[in-house]
Amino acid sequence: MSEGAARWARALRALALFAVDPQGLRGLTVRARVGPVRQRFEALLSALDGEAHRIHPEIGDPELYGGLDVTATLAAGRPVMAGGLADRPSRLILPMAERAAPDLAARLAQLLDASPGHSLVLLDEGAEPDERAPAALAERLALSLDLDGIGRLEATGDLPWTAIAEARARLPDVAIPDEAAPALTALAARFGIDSLRAPLLALRAARAEAALEGRETVTEDDIRAAAELVYPDRATRTPEPPPEEDETPPEDTPEPEPESEQDDDGDLGDLPEEMLVEAVAALLPPDLLTRLSEGTATRAAKGSGAGAKRRGNRRGRPLPSRPGRPGGRERVDLVATLRAAAPWQTIRRRQQPDAGRVLVHASDVRLRRYEDRSDRLVIFAVDASGSLAMTRLNEAKGAVELLLGEAYSRRDHVALIAFRGTEAELLLPPTRSLVQTKRRLAALPGGGGTPLAAGLQAAGLLAHQSEGRGLSPRVALLTDGRANVALDGAGGRAQAMEDAARTARALRGQGLSALVIDTAARRGEAGRQLAEALGAGYLALPRADARRLSGAVAEALED
Repeated sequence: MSEGAARWARALRALALFAVDPQGLRGLTVRARVGPVRQRFEALLSALDGEAHRIHPEIGDPELYGGLDVTATLAAGRPVMAGGLADRPSRLILPMAERAAPDLAARLAQLLDASPGHSLVLLDEGAEPDERAPAALAERLALSLDLDGIGRLEATGDLPWTAIAEARARLPDVAIPDEAAPALTALAARFGIDSLRAPLLALRAARAEAALEGRETVTEDDIRAAAELVYPDRATRTPEPPPEEDETPPEDTPEPEPESEQDDDGDLGDLPEEMLVEAVAALLPPDLLTRLSEGTATRAAKGSGAGAKRRGNRRGRPLPSRPGRPGGRERVDLVATLRAAAPWQTIRRRQQPDAGRVLVHASDVRLRRYEDRSDRLVIFAVDASGSLAMTRLNEAKGAVELLLGEAYSRRDHVALIAFRGTEAELLLPPTRSLVQTKRRLAALPGGGGTPLAAGLQAAGLLAHQSEGRGLSPRVALLTDGRANVALDGAGGRAQAMEDAARTARALRGQGLSALVIDTAARRGEAGRQLAEALGAGYLALPRADARRLSGAVAEALED
């Protein structure tokens, strides 16, 4: 069996367990881009029993918790409330789960905790490794699957519908031995899983596995299968090998007492812990070691996908409407306006019996509001020449790494340009991958001349290209401002400074937004003059460490 076919078989098994005990397992996270394999999986998901609803990452409280039914209120002449999805136990399916805002993740998590009849399926479509479904939701769901890389021809087979129906009837009578919970808890600790939800969900998965196999008691095989499905995506470290034991028996060791011949069907005996560890370790994500070396946990992605926020009334993410008067540019929220006017219709009809069907006053008018989340690109242009390498290159690297982390938390795109020797090099095109960015930054060499004009030219070209792709670029230039290599690669401080000033004025004419961070050990006029020619903000930090430098730059970039 190929790797893709094996992963698809694992996905079918997880879906079958979810069909047996949807309330106990609470749901599953499916990481897959749109395509034939995901369509096949969603077709099987839609065939499961129970009510199901697809929700949007921007779903509001009225749809979730209910609210005023405007149509029924206008017809009845009194407030009529309509129920929401929270009132009807069902299976909620959330596409584009990686775009769910923290407030929606909190509401859905609260709904799962308060209502045992609900289950949740997260369809994670993240393009970057760091783009993942909210950790608060994924941590509450027992199963996690990754369908990317499975071929269309490998996604074959169906669910055992007859066995699932029999297992659901058998599930309440399946017994769990006393040794199962301690074994799964100890196994979770070996993999650095600090949440008690994981072993509890693994117990429910083992119980469903036993019911699906027609057993009345959970066995070692059921525990192993449950651990393989629940633990790998939650692991935050690889388990250490057990300490070697001295095989030489101590003197005067009493002979072991003969084992009782009594056989207890609910006793698992000594669970083979190392076999469980090996089974789970074989299914760990292949990039777990990379994530651990970079200091990121498997489920630590908590970004909301938000860049710089701009309030408006035309486009973007809808915000709650507010009372106001239309001034020509504002847009009236008709539904919200009718909702505000509905409770007063009975009183207003008594005062104006000859008026129209709906009486709307100026105080009822609600105006639309939107929040436009712009995609900002922060271009870090770093002077890696010999003059900086001898003084501040290590601090500059540390500051840029911290700044990259801040940019990632806002879901900004970042790019990295280094200039040294006779030219500038684009080390990292615009990306949201923090891991890749840190790796490139760590390999940034130092030494050579200072081709400042080439660095400015490369940053301006990248900014112009990014604007064509709908990004909003901003340049953070870390340099001491002392150029000694001209645009043609020739040496000479005078010509190099003239080329840098001319390039800076050209970028200023293009309206490039930038910030110059003067990292010279002694404050001079070179950095300030460069900032004036570039029309950029100026920040002199001659004696700052990496953390102070990054904090000052982050504050300046937000201005």
